Amino acid sequence: MNVRFPARSARPSRQRGVVTLEFAFMLMLGVLPLLFLTYTGVMMMAVQQTLATASAEGARASLRFGTAQQRRVGACQAAQRSMQWLLAYAGQTPDCSNGGSAPILVSQPTPCVGMADAHCIQVSVSYDYGAHPFLPGTGRLYGWAMDRPIRSIAVAQLDLGSN
Repeated sequence: MNVRFPARSARPSRQRGVVTLEFAFMLMLGVLPLLFLTYTGVMMMAVQQTLATASAEGARASLRFGTAQQRRVGACQAAQRSMQWLLAYAGQTPDCSNGGSAPILVSQPTPCVGMADAHCIQVSVSYDYGAHPFLPGTGRLYGWAMDRPIRSIAVAQLDLGSN
């Protein structure tokens, strides 16, 4: 007995695995780049938030009483504590003994802008994403948008009457 199958029944067997290939291509070309961009965006926001907190903590620490040099050192140390995870990742150890070194810079007390009789200290912190990207290759990829380090600055008005 000779049994013949219709020509249509042969088609589904040729289609086996096509859905798997389509899913793999969709994953590689659609979902993974989306996850990649989301991850780097979240990490950049975390860096910016960390820098904003570090500069604010440094400025707040400069308000403690002491000499101008003690205030600068205290501000640098407070900023360093607040951004410790970034410094560890980048392998940087700023020297706070003289008021800071890159990536934490604390200015000398200077007259505040618009108020010549008051003095202010400026705390500036930064992170160079191009030199220390979280995902390899993204420093160059985002170089067009981030040609400078990510930075945050905070200013504190000092009460110098208690020196």
